[in-house]
Amino acid sequence: MLTDRRIGAPRLVALLGAWRRDGAAYGALADALRAAILSGAVPLRTTLPGERELADALAVSRTTTASAYDVLRTEGYLVSRRGSGTVTTLPARAAGRPRADTTPADEDVLDLSIAAPPAPTRLHAAYLAALDALPRHLATTGYTPLGVPELREAIADRYTRRGTPTTPDQVLVTTGAQHAIHLLLAAHCGPGDRVVVEHPTYPRAIDAARAAGGRPVPVPVHADGLDLDLLDSTVRQVSPRVAYLIPDHHNPTGTSLSAEARDRVRALARRTRTLVVADEALTDLTLDGPPPAPLTGDGRDAGLVVTVGSASKSFWGGLRIGWVRADPELVARLAAERSHVDLGTPVLEQLVAARLLLDGADALDERRAFLRSQRELLRGLLAERLPDWRFAVPPGGLALWVDLGAPVSSAVVALCARLGLRLAAGPAFGVDGSFERYLRLPYTADDDALGRAVAILADAWTAVARTPPSTADARLPYAAVV
Repeated sequence: MLTDRRIGAPRLVALLGAWRRDGAAYGALADALRAAILSGAVPLRTTLPGERELADALAVSRTTTASAYDVLRTEGYLVSRRGSGTVTTLPARAAGRPRADTTPADEDVLDLSIAAPPAPTRLHAAYLAALDALPRHLATTGYTPLGVPELREAIADRYTRRGTPTTPDQVLVTTGAQHAIHLLLAAHCGPGDRVVVEHPTYPRAIDAARAAGGRPVPVPVHADGLDLDLLDSTVRQVSPRVAYLIPDHHNPTGTSLSAEARDRVRALARRTRTLVVADEALTDLTLDGPPPAPLTGDGRDAGLVVTVGSASKSFWGGLRIGWVRADPELVARLAAERSHVDLGTPVLEQLVAARLLLDGADALDERRAFLRSQRELLRGLLAERLPDWRFAVPPGGLALWVDLGAPVSSAVVALCARLGLRLAAGPAFGVDGSFERYLRLPYTADDDALGRAVAILADAWTAVARTPPSTADARLPYAAVV
């Protein structure tokens, strides 16, 4: 059994919280450990403390911890090997992320597996302005492996305005953020290389790491954000080539790194020489309070803290424009790497993005106002129809991360699909099948669609509560999550 890291007894005790209840202590401890594994609070392939060490930390007998471990070994949540300790895993029936289902949704199916609102009304004007600017580019070849100068300058100015001085030679334009993530991971990872990822996280980043031959190593994201202590120990223990983070309005939990956390991440990158890829696709979508400070800080760590940005979430999913901010040497290297698959991003779309970055404040204001309204609508609908579900209202981003209270996310999603609603089950956001208690619910649709979605969810929840299927029976292909 491969192991990625070890968790100490004090940290495990803190994660278990108030685990005691009436009945046998070993049963309560087994329940708490199982829940922590299923929720992702204790990542898979983590070596747990020894029975005596944990017993001392919990102030219980060794018989209690030994019996709890025995229960979980029998169920398939723990594996023990002489000399290797006891390691977290999942039963064979639950392990592994579901495969992606790329079948287009039927016209009558409401698809909320994609967290993306419609285009703002001002987008059309940006396209018209870009068409006026296009003629001066028609005398060129149109191949732009680095990006058109106007857009690279606009992106550099955007970073500079946010407090990170940037020059155009530090910017590479890509065909969407996903393209940028693939380029970065392919350039830095090979077979067997570790890639630290938040858990849960953006599913396509996990796919990109595996496509490059890398091995994703998860670090939990709790209700208050990324577990920085475990991030630090994981990076020291596994020596990853890359750490992929979503610092702003995290997908799917909605949390953001604090200013102190950002300082710690930059210090960790410097101390361990680990490349940190910060996905800022949702940075513009701050709905409450001030926008978060950039993870890049003053920009002096451009060789270690690389950012990925996107116009798709900020403005429109059909505007497939992304970018990388890095040191000029890495930018040139990535431009050379991309030549194996494409020769540049479409010029007209680059000109649209440049226009929006320079003069798109109204479009962003319109988008944020829409999302605030829909977030409140979805919150109210859930409170009315599904009051037992629990979630924090995020200060930004595109979705709620809902705790269903039971490990039936795949079952609910399977029933919803048959009732005309397509969603992403919690395990789609995990490395190895965690998060069956959770469901991502975007608030990106119009009023009628959200009302219909919650009505379908309520019907599916009632059916699942009446005859709860096993996790094995409920698994299904997940939609191509965005």
